[in-house]
Amino acid sequence: MMIVKFGGHAMKDSHGLFAKSIKSAISNGDKVIVVHGGGPQINSELTSLHIESTFVNGFRFTTDQIFAVVDRVLTNVVGPEVASSLSSHGVQAQSISAKESGILFAEAIDGLGRVGKVSRVDKKAIDDLLSRGVVPVIAPIATDVLGGGGLNINADLAAAAISSAYPDSTLIIMTDVAGIYRNWPDQSSLIEKISAKDLEILKSSFSDGMLPKVEAVLEAIAAGAQSVRIIDGTSESSFDQALIGVGGTLVHA
Repeated sequence: MMIVKFGGHAMKDSHGLFAKSIKSAISNGDKVIVVHGGGPQINSELTSLHIESTFVNGFRFTTDQIFAVVDRVLTNVVGPEVASSLSSHGVQAQSISAKESGILFAEAIDGLGRVGKVSRVDKKAIDDLLSRGVVPVIAPIATDVLGGGGLNINADLAAAAISSAYPDSTLIIMTDVAGIYRNWPDQSSLIEKISAKDLEILKSSFSDGMLPKVEAVLEAIAAGAQSVRIIDGTSESSFDQALIGVGGTLVHA
């Protein structure tokens, strides 16, 4: 089982490299689940609507107004586009909302508005698709277990939560950077391999977009994943390299 988080500027995939790599993985006998982000698309839509948004430690502060945009863009635009790209390259895929499909359940994080932390994963909708040979393309919107509708979930953390429901899975986080940097944006500070224990020690030194990635990795390892690899999804070769166990940042138990 392979859980792939697809997001950031890696989603500007005009040549279908991601779809081709997914097709290759399936041909090799892997089952694949895709969890997608959509930050650039959300930012563009918010800008067009003249809605300002702010970030707190890498998380988008999500008002009711912003949540409506996030939900609509991820569920009705980004997910279907990813699924369509996969389908056009011979991969059966279906876009679904983790909230509407009853997959992710979460509690709101204090101080972040309608942003949640996943508390429970229900695999049924995912397994139904996998059993039919369909790749689930999942929008990271969760049901608020305390009521009040949906919650925005960081896609890295949503992928980690779903990977925790499949203990033998491999989690690959595709983003727009080459991996985890000790001193972002210093390109020479890329960490190629590190244990979860050592990464936990360094955790407080990370900020902005790096912090959710670090938290997602640690959460997945804590839930039973043996390793997590963060790669640059804008690189033509990075995903294929990840399939054979090289590149990016590898975090191991």
